[in-house]
Parts: sequence; C-alpha cells; structure tokens
Amino acid sequence: MPDPLEVLRRVFGYEAFRGHQRAAIDAVIRGEDALVLMPTGAGKSLCYQVPALVRQGVAVVVSPLIALMQDQVAALVQNGVKAAALNSALDGRERARVERAMREGGLDLVYVSPERFAAPGFLDLLEQAPLALFAIDEAHCVSQWGHDFRPDYRQLAVLAERFPAVPRIALTATADEATRADILRELRLEKAERFVSGFDRPNIRYTVRPRRERVRQLLAFLAGRRGEAGIVYCMTRSRVDRVTEELNRAGVPALAYHAGLEAGERTARQARFVASDDGVMVATVAFGMGIDKPDVRFVAHLDLPKSLEAYYQETGRAGRDGLPAEAWMLYGPGDAAQLGRFIDGSEAAEEQKHVERGKLEALMRYAEAASCRRRILLGYFGDDCEPCGNCDICLDPPEMFDGTEAAQMALSAIYRTGQRFGGGHIIDVLRGRETERVLRLRHDRLPTFGVGKDRRVAEWRSILRQLTAAELVAAENLEGFTVLRLGPEARAVLRGERKVQLRQEKREARPTRQPKQPGTAPVSADREGFEALRALRRKLAAEQGVAPFMVFHDSVLHDMLNRRPSSLEEIAEVPGVGAAKLQRYGKAFLEALRALPPSAD
Repeated sequence: MPDPLEVLRRVFGYEAFRGHQRAAIDAVIRGEDALVLMPTGAGKSLCYQVPALVRQGVAVVVSPLIALMQDQVAALVQNGVKAAALNSALDGRERARVERAMREGGLDLVYVSPERFAAPGFLDLLEQAPLALFAIDEAHCVSQWGHDFRPDYRQLAVLAERFPAVPRIALTATADEATRADILRELRLEKAERFVSGFDRPNIRYTVRPRRERVRQLLAFLAGRRGEAGIVYCMTRSRVDRVTEELNRAGVPALAYHAGLEAGERTARQARFVASDDGVMVATVAFGMGIDKPDVRFVAHLDLPKSLEAYYQETGRAGRDGLPAEAWMLYGPGDAAQLGRFIDGSEAAEEQKHVERGKLEALMRYAEAASCRRRILLGYFGDDCEPCGNCDICLDPPEMFDGTEAAQMALSAIYRTGQRFGGGHIIDVLRGRETERVLRLRHDRLPTFGVGKDRRVAEWRSILRQLTAAELVAAENLEGFTVLRLGPEARAVLRGERKVQLRQEKREARPTRQPKQPGTAPVSADREGFEALRALRRKLAAEQGVAPFMVFHDSVLHDMLNRRPSSLEEIAEVPGVGAAKLQRYGKAFLEALRALPPSAD
C-alpha cells in the first residue's frame, strides 16, 4: 500500500499535510467513516483524493454540479490521476466507457451527481465495481437547516445499507452545529470520526459599507483592482443585468449570470470566467457552488445574502490559493425586510421559518457590528479568534456614543406614527420635513416632528439600522412595503430603563491604499515577472484545453519568482509542482524564469 505522504509529494507536489488532513486520511485508509469540516482553501479535497490513490479500487465522489465535476476531473488529470465524471452531459458511448472502466478498476476516482443514485441500475453498477471509498462533497446539502438544501442528497443514506464495508467520508466547508447533526443523521454517519478545523480564512479581508449608490460604490471599490478576477453578487436577476451593463459602460469588462439565461449560455459564461485571469462575474447566488477557481481575488455583495452560512460560503470563493483576497459588502435597511418577506412567503414549515428568522437576525448583527467582524463570523460557527486586524472594524475602529436619546427619538416617532411606515417617512418626521405625505397625515403636529433635525439623513439611517440589528426595532412586511415597528425591548429604552450605545456614522471618504493584507501563501514583488509567467500559463492552458489555474495556481507562480529555480530539480521543490506537472510544464517555466531580468531583491 503506498505511503500517503509519498502520494502527496509525487502527485500533488506538497511536502506535508496541514491541520487535520493526515488524521482524516488515515481514518479513511483504515476503512473508517469520517466527517470533515474544513474552510475553503484548506485542502479538504485531499482528504478523499489521497486515500483514493492509496486504497485499492475506485473512489466514487458525489458532487452537486456538472461544472464542478468537470473542473475537478480536469485538475486531477493534470496531476496524472485517472479520473472521470459520470453525468447527464455524457453521450451513450462515453458513459459506457466510464462504466466499463469502473467495473474493470481502470479509474482512481469517478465523480457523480446525487441524482445519479436514483438512475436505474446505478447501484448495481457499483456492486460490480471494486470500490475504494465514497466521498460526499458539499455534504451540507443534505441538511434542511443548511443554505443549499438538496433533497437528492438524502437518498445517499442507502450507501450505509448496500455497501457497509466501504468507508464513507462527508465533507463541507460550511456547517453550524444543527447542520452537522443533520449530516451525521441523514447520511447515517453517527459513528464517523469527526475532523472539525477552524473556520478562519485569515487571508480574506472583510468589509461592510452602508449602501448609498450601488454602482458608484462598486466602481470605487474596483478602481484599485483592475487585472483581478472577482464575483459580484446581487439579489435579483434584473439587478444583475443592470449592474453588468453599467460596469461595461464604465470600462469594466463584466459578464452576467443568473437562472434566467439559457443553460448553454450560463455554461459558456462560467467557462469564460473560469478561464480568465481578470474576469468579473455579476451574478445571483445561482452562480458559485460549481466554481473551483482558486484565484478569485474578491467577492462583492451589493445586497445582503440570505444568512451567515451563505455569506461564509460565498465569500469563501475568494482567495482559495491562500493569497490576499477581499469580501466586500453593501447593505441597506430594506434588505432585512426583503429577506424577511422571502421567509414569510415560503412554503416551509413554521419550525424552519423560525430558524431562518434567527439566521437573519445573526446576519444583521454581523452587518451592524461595532467590533471585529471576523470574531462575530467565527463565533456564529462556534469558533473564535483574537481581533483580526484584517477587517474594516479593526483597521478603522468606529467611534461609539451614548445613543439613548437618539434611540428614544426614533422609537417614539415609530410609535406615534402608528408603527406602519418605513424608515424614509420616520426620518422625514424626525428631521421636520414638511413633505406632502407628512402634512396630509398631520404628522407635522406630532411631538417628535423635527426633534432630530440636527442629524443628517445618513446618520438617522444608520441609527435605524443599528436599532433593527439590536432588535429594538422590527422591520416587517406589510402589503409589500417595509414598515418599522417597536421591538420587544423598545419600551425599556423609552422609559429610560436601558441605555443604548451606537456607532457614529462616518462620512464616506475617497478610497485610500489599504494596509498590506496577510496571506497563507508567499507573494512576489516582481509584478512584471508575475505577468510574464501568467502569459505563459495562459498559452499552455489554451494548448491543453484547460483553465489556467489547472496548470499552476497563482501562489505557485509567486513562489517560483521568489525562489528563482535554475533547474528542473529545483522547480520540483516548489509546492504544487507534482511529477506529472513537472514533466509537462517544468521545462517551459524554467526557460521563462531564465529569460526574466534578475530579481531586484
């Protein structure tokens, strides 16, 4: 039986395992079941790929999307691994070839969809094949409490009955305690060993800004990020189309992606994004799970995601190569109400609606944070860290003030206007604006009319958002409109029994150069050399018909520039350069490195 560390070095080009990788791999090699929870970019795929190359037989990997399967298979083939996918995109001849290879033991790994298990004869095919293991990727999809629930995942419980001697490993990057319990129960993995790593992604900088003008703020954010690949998430299809159009008009090449496009067009656009070094994809959450692209440098949200799990999963698509990346989000007071309408209007059971409302409240607390965002995000998953120094709160701490009087003004205005108006009207009353609506409703005669005229509109918006996050105000849907009502603790504030600390709203400043970000991979200062290696990588990738990152990750190119290897033996020492890639690409990169001017270091 091959040594796992030797497989890691020879095939994947790494000298050592990280975190819980070795323990999880050893458990599966011994034939035990396992649950692996590791953050994106921590190498959880190796937890089943290495055992698949050590154990006899074929590893069957359950993956939720065809595009994800194809990328994973292509990346493994680049490393010299015998891998294939079995899905609806194959014609009859190709499907028969893959099935024959499975029966004859001619594959190391085969990727299948969860729906494939319901296809006639598939379980019989598995019984005819020598099986090394089952790997269930994106295992949170089995949980009704997860953010990507896929009912087809639940039929995978049959594996415990039909193949009790074959080890099963379930893997996910995103699962709170309720979701983890669901995974273990639904997949019948109660006796599985559990390997739970920390959730921290230290190379990602988290930033949240109040939304004023989506596109203007986005363009300011993108101004210093030309030449980088990124994803911009919007809540609706129409907003995706509008933002994409405005970005292109402003000279930022961008593609739109949402479920309203034809399947073939979605596939083509995803392929263009994956193959690019600097593409911007504007998308709904229909885009993302199938993306295995390590060099995404930023993920921007122009609206709140639906939960912190979704936010963690979506922002986790940035910086998978360990290089510095950014998670940047805008939000407005109406976002929570709109998400609340989605919850209330769904056909879910009341128990699940209650859970979803709790998730929304946690998301609002994160958005309105006055302390380290990373601590709040990790705390949601039962993890912790010291103040990170790599989020907007740590880098530019907000000023706090005693907001009790301002809170009393706002709460009183909400109450005296009948708890049936949105934030805009409440602010008009507080600031003493004699609008047609205010005069018609005679709200100019209320005691609260004009009591807050010394504060700007932006300040009152911030106060209302913070009061909502603190559950002193409840944003509810009334006949399609967002209305503000008093929360359960509001009366204690109005009676002076509770103090309220608020964050001082800052005036928006022009973007400045951000402090250097931490990363878990080395970055070279030789920008020209990096671009030269990227150009070579694009050329070789086009010749191979694969995405550039499948040749080498950005982190590998930076490491080459830092090391300046002068022989193939020295290139082989760069992490990420396995035997197959050394043979296929080593000479070309060695010549390119020799042609570069000497390093300034």
